[in-house]
Amino acid sequence: MSYDPSKDGAEMDFRQRMSYGDYLQIDRILTAQTPLSAAHDEMLFIIQHQTSELWMKLALYEMDAARRMIAADRHPEATKMLARVARIFEQLNSAWDVLRTMTPSDYTSFRDDLGQSSGFQSWQYRLIEYVAGNRNLAMLRPHEHRPDLVERLEAELARPSIYDEALRRLARVGLPVPAEVLGRDLRQAWVEHDGVTAVWAMVYKEPARYWEAYEMAEKLVDFEDYFRRWRFNHVTTVERVIGFKRGTGGTAGISYLKRMLEVQLFPELWRVRTAL
Repeated sequence: MSYDPSKDGAEMDFRQRMSYGDYLQIDRILTAQTPLSAAHDEMLFIIQHQTSELWMKLALYEMDAARRMIAADRHPEATKMLARVARIFEQLNSAWDVLRTMTPSDYTSFRDDLGQSSGFQSWQYRLIEYVAGNRNLAMLRPHEHRPDLVERLEAELARPSIYDEALRRLARVGLPVPAEVLGRDLRQAWVEHDGVTAVWAMVYKEPARYWEAYEMAEKLVDFEDYFRRWRFNHVTTVERVIGFKRGTGGTAGISYLKRMLEVQLFPELWRVRTAL
């Protein structure tokens, strides 16, 4: 016998009520895929990148909130948000597993239809890097055709990165963060500093004494760990699908992506492990 959920109180008539689809604007989301070819795998390619952009939107939302919590000395909220960011990047990592089911032949069947569009041009990815502290000013140029995006990225460059805020927090609790670090030019990429490594070494040598700083350090390392895995999976997927061809956006492809693997967001938090 078929079960009727309405007999247990489930709403079944949504002519005058907001439904699940209404709330989530499902129609808008599910009609946002417009393949440019007849290739079967183009739908996979589009949805994988669209969903990745949605996860990046959430990552930015949480990273910005975490930064504000650090600045306000609200440590518990900040660490919870950073833990969520790490899980978001774990989810982004899983997406590569699906894309890797696309073979070189599958991708070749629609690659030319992409024109010069490329993930290299993702402004949300660029913003994530800027929030984290990898502030490469040359990366503003792919967005010059959109003054609104340049304005948003420039606004981020005027703010302390999440790492800057973490170090300012250390200074507020009495740790000897070098003055030149606290007063640095925020528009520039982070440059590794021995004095910062020394401060983190103090934290790691006495975690009970500096527990909040210790916990913050590990949450930042968690985030970068998953972020680096995401970059590595990107390299592996691209090499598996297109080999060493140039990227659609004109980058050097694999060699460019491998160079990005060398970039560290919080280098002192990795160096300190050797210093202990």
